[in-house]
Amino acid sequence: MEKFNTYFITGGAGFIGSHLTARALSEGKRVIALDNFSTGSIDNIDSFKSHPYYEFHEGSIHDLRLLKELSQSADIIFHLAAAVGVELIVNDPLNTIETNIRGTENVLHAATKNKTPVFIASTSEVYGKSEQFPFKEENDIVLGPSYLSRWSYAATKLVDEFLALAYSAQRELPVVIARFFNTIGPGQTGQYGMVVPRFIQQALAGESITVYGDGEQSRCFCHVSDVIEAVLRLINEPKAYGQVFNIGSQEEISINQLAERIISLTQQETQRQQRVKITHTPYEQAYRPGFEDTVRRVPDTSKVEQLVGWQPQYKLDRTIKDIIHSLVSAVAA
Repeated sequence: MEKFNTYFITGGAGFIGSHLTARALSEGKRVIALDNFSTGSIDNIDSFKSHPYYEFHEGSIHDLRLLKELSQSADIIFHLAAAVGVELIVNDPLNTIETNIRGTENVLHAATKNKTPVFIASTSEVYGKSEQFPFKEENDIVLGPSYLSRWSYAATKLVDEFLALAYSAQRELPVVIARFFNTIGPGQTGQYGMVVPRFIQQALAGESITVYGDGEQSRCFCHVSDVIEAVLRLINEPKAYGQVFNIGSQEEISINQLAERIISLTQQETQRQQRVKITHTPYEQAYRPGFEDTVRRVPDTSKVEQLVGWQPQYKLDRTIKDIIHSLVSAVAA
């Protein structure tokens, strides 16, 4: 089915990038990875270093010369490098803006010479404060005011989409854009505010799980393996080029319910008797005054399902158990 043999992955040492690398190498693909370790980790790529089909370069997507050089050998580019995580975005909005917009423009420019297909990772954050549920790709976008840096990530990723579609329309560059809805799985860190690994780490340590806000905000969490399957199906479908797709689960859960679920599953998987507590922290304490969050984030995935027949296979409980096992194994090692 797959027509691409050499993958160039930006953000290759990141959570999704390393899982994509593992899948690609298992299928006999060659992988060229680029990462500057700003949020990626050397631990994510340790197992690939000696693989004959793996090539890693430490560098930045701000380096256009390097991007052009590495993209020359690739059949397809997966652009996953970005400033991610709510805490990082709130605390360093300038880096978010520069990395996400300038970096994406560089990737698209580098791909233009050979018309190398590009997959662009976008985010459900672009829907902002929209209340048109579930979110559909053609929905209007509703963002908060520019003086709240929390919305800079959504705005920059939306600009990335505009850039990619402009390159598609005006320079005939094959691009596919996917809006990820809360991708989780083994190897993800809670360091930058990712809620599921943060909760699990707290539960494993016997600490109180810290919920921001009232906890009634709801999300849909999708296993990284399901996400990668959707991505690979899309990039191998010519009808997907020049389009935007939602990728996520429709198993909606409130953050309070998520915390309870993680406490229960952690107890089951570790056979601990002590039950950890849940505490609530106001957003202004967790981040800064004026922070806004979205109440619901639920995808309509009928578009990707109809085009390539994709549906998520992992239920949330199984995904949480996978993360618990990976974190317990990491501590044991």
